[in-house]
Amino acid sequence: MKLIVLKATHTLIWAFFVACIAATWFFALRGDVLKATLAIGVVMFEVVALALNKWRCPLSPIAARYTDYRSSNFDIYLPAWLAARTMPIFGTLYVAGIILTFITWAFGPLS
Repeated sequence: MKLIVLKATHTLIWAFFVACIAATWFFALRGDVLKATLAIGVVMFEVVALALNKWRCPLSPIAARYTDYRSSNFDIYLPAWLAARTMPIFGTLYVAGIILTFITWAFGPLS
């Protein structure tokens, strides 16, 4: 039961940060640099938490206490292929969103 709760919590937190990354793009493309910057800042808290935890989710070691299973998605409700590639995929989208926000700030909306 504890593993189920941890996996669900981890999945909800993951979805929240993915939504913030998407919001960065949405707001930057609309020209709303302030809201894009706020979304960037929210995700930055997660980046710092990951960096301080050797680029692993802080919930992973807790989930590991409740199972010997160690696939890439043992601690989250995501397909294994996505769980294994979350940082490269969403890290790239995050950095690109930061760049887009900067371009929007410097030159105005792209439209």
